[in-house]
Parts: sequence; C-alpha cells; structure tokens
Amino acid sequence: MGQADAWLRTTRLSGPLARGVMDKTAIRDAATVIVVRDAAVRPRVLMGQRGAQAAFMPNKFVFPGGALDAGDHDVPLAGALPELCLSRIEERSTPGLGPGLAAAAVRELWEETGLRLGRPGAWPGAAPPDWQGFAAAGVVPAADRLSFVFRAITPPGRPRRFDARFFLVDAAALLGDPDDFSGASDELSHLQWIELERVREFQLPFITEVVLAEVAAALPDLGPPATVPFFDNGAEESLFRRLGGVGPMAARG
Repeated sequence: MGQADAWLRTTRLSGPLARGVMDKTAIRDAATVIVVRDAAVRPRVLMGQRGAQAAFMPNKFVFPGGALDAGDHDVPLAGALPELCLSRIEERSTPGLGPGLAAAAVRELWEETGLRLGRPGAWPGAAPPDWQGFAAAGVVPAADRLSFVFRAITPPGRPRRFDARFFLVDAAALLGDPDDFSGASDELSHLQWIELERVREFQLPFITEVVLAEVAAALPDLGPPATVPFFDNGAEESLFRRLGGVGPMAARG
C-alpha cells in the first residue's frame, strides 16, 4: 500500500471535499515540479512561500508549478518525457497532453526559481513569448529526467481549481548553480532547500503533505513509479485512483 492509500484509509475528509460542495470554477491543467537534492544521503526538496494575497494557497510553502499555457504545446524538447510517464498521463485525460505538461513543468520551474532544466543548444524556431528568456540563454528544455509521480484535482469550492500533475526530478539534472535564485520571479518568496525530515515544520497544503509522503517512501528512487496516485475531485464523488493500477476507491466522510 502506498502512502496515499494509507492516508485515505485513516483520515476523515472534512470541508468541501467531504460535503461534496460543487463550484463552477473551471479546472485548469497544471504541472508541479518536486526537485530533490541529495536523495540518497540527505534528501532536500525545493520549496517557496506563496504571498499572503495569493488567491490560491496564500502563505503556504509549495513546490514550483502552475497552469499549462497554450504555447507550452509547441515547445521543442531536447529530451522527451519517458514513455511510462506519457502512458500514465494519457489515462483519464485529454490525449496528447504529456509533452505540453512536461514543458509547463520546466517553464514554471524556471519562472518561479530561475533554475533551468534543459540542455545547451539553439531552438529550431522562434520561442513562444513566455519562453523567450529561457531560449535567450541558449538552453533547450528537456523532460527526460522528469518522472510523473502524482496527480490531484483541486476539490470543489476553492477559488482556483487545477488538474495538477506532479513531476519529480533530481537536482543534479539542473543546469548551473542550484542555489542561485537570482533569476526567480516574485511569485514565491523564501525559496530554499528543505530537509525532508524538517519539511512538516513549514505551513504546507494538505495535498503537498500527501505527495511528500509518497516521494519519501520511494527514495532514493527518483524514477517513474509503476502506478501513479490520483486524487480525483473532478466530479460529484471524490475518488482515489491509481493510474496504471486497480479501480477507484470512493472517499468516505
């Protein structure tokens, strides 16, 4: 049993998720990146704090990530997402989203932390507007070191809702200095590498705690898992699924 399975069996759901409260906020596809440093000896994860005025998860410490942009679908990748990851992403999803989500993960990591995941090289054509700064550095994004490890749809009743795919990557795959956040936007503050054994001292969203437990249980392995946990809050009934695994289990109040 994975950590997410154990959580679902032992935790009573509360709030909008338990009550089945629905709202009409559109669900946007999104990508989140869990960057792990020194996985085998002293695992740390890269996180930052959202602002107090943020509409989504204010004041929380989160992983870099955000919504899929239209231009992400047209971005060339120096290395493709592993086939197992593509296969799992395709399950219960819009066909063909995998490469765009992988590109979104690379872009959001760069925008929010200034860190690049890619390879030196020239782009084959003009970069989309959101990617021009990335391309100007002479780097082509690469997704072959990303592992798709978790999926979660934001429960109804929240001001923003996302269908978030979580990607895991080793910090060794980053270009440049992993401690240099000078190119980061102002979306996340207090960017830092947090030791896994201390991460719960920080103010975390509940789903982040679940994802971290799943990642910690798999360490030091950073490769794609055989099955991917999926918290499916996209319909009236909240379900826990495993992509590539057995059928759904209903969340019970």
